[in-house]
Amino acid sequence: MKTLLLTCVLLPWLLVASARRSEDQQLISGALTGRQLSGYFTDHLKSRRARRALPPADEPDDSPISEGGDASDLPTCLLCVCLTGSVYCEEVSPDMTSVPTLPKETAYLYARFNKIKKISTKDFANTLTLKRIDLTGNMISEIEDGAFSKLSLLEELSLAENRLVKLPMLPTKLTSFNANYNLLKTKGVKANAFKKLTKLMNLFLADNQLEAVPHIPESVRILHLQNNNITDVNIDTFCRSNDTYYLRPSLSEVRMDGNPVVLSKYPDSFTCMKVLPVGRYR
Repeated sequence: MKTLLLTCVLLPWLLVASARRSEDQQLISGALTGRQLSGYFTDHLKSRRARRALPPADEPDDSPISEGGDASDLPTCLLCVCLTGSVYCEEVSPDMTSVPTLPKETAYLYARFNKIKKISTKDFANTLTLKRIDLTGNMISEIEDGAFSKLSLLEELSLAENRLVKLPMLPTKLTSFNANYNLLKTKGVKANAFKKLTKLMNLFLADNQLEAVPHIPESVRILHLQNNNITDVNIDTFCRSNDTYYLRPSLSEVRMDGNPVVLSKYPDSFTCMKVLPVGRYR
């Protein structure tokens, strides 16, 4: 009888302990399968966005430090989700106002929807393994010119939904660059800003204040320039005035809708392309 009673008491406790050990082991870097990992981050982001949507009075107080503190007061991997090679800092509380110190082997940084205001040369100086940086939805208004210069492996960079008025020097191995929804004017984009980016395939500059189309590398496939202040194009914008046989078969999508330019006035400017730009023709 005593043995049966002891079994009934201990069995639930042992099952719970076993389940907790299993969960802890799964959160060890590399233990989650691809599907489990995807679900974990989906739930994590949904939870953060749900808290962000609450009215201020209902916002749960889960800040690990006292009011008025800053995210820089805490270790990065206490504020963010750190897995081997990846750091996820989405809508950090308390406010994250600068790029966090990253583990040296970080390849993927997602620091979206925070309050980062400036990128300096020291922010990524010791993280040369970065392949992707996503800083969408911050308050970045200044980036020092050499901030990304040492990142020779960087392939994807998103600075969308910030407050940039000019672009810094960009790494030459970029395949995708997104600066949608900023305050960029043509004078803030150097003439050769994209010229050396020979592997660039996706270039997103929509919803800015550009007055002209910047130099577009031969490798670009998708170009978004919608909702700017572009007033004209010329034969050298996409094609070459000195080469009537020149073709750009890789450029498969060009969006220029939402600009003042009437594209039908420049019929010779698109003869080298296999598709016409999306935009205003009358």
